Amino acid sequence: MWEFRIKRIYETLQVEEDGLRVLVDRLWPRGIRKTDAHVDLWLKELAPSTVLRRHFHANPDLWEAFEAAYRAELQTPEAQEAGQGLLRQLNKGPVTLLYAARDVHRNHAIALKDWLQSL
Repeated sequence: MWEFRIKRIYETLQVEEDGLRVLVDRLWPRGIRKTDAHVDLWLKELAPSTVLRRHFHANPDLWEAFEAAYRAELQTPEAQEAGQGLLRQLNKGPVTLLYAARDVHRNHAIALKDWLQSL
């Protein structure tokens, strides 16, 4: 079975390694044309709410609180269904979660990957 990968959408496309490329941001990333992004699937329902995203950007030191609030948001039926769909995709090949945040160590894609692996 494959594992989820995480990658900034601004990084170079690697067709074999990336597999299914899934954008997990609520907003389309700045400076990227849709034709150049090579996004196979855009799952807005797996992105943090606008309120949570703005709160975290204003308070990046509150990572643990963000993770807990984000996990709570992921309990919706839509997020659960999307998460299960991504797990099924892992049987076919790699799945890369794409995000636009600058911080590569603390971003919602990392928290999302942890949540997906706990399903």
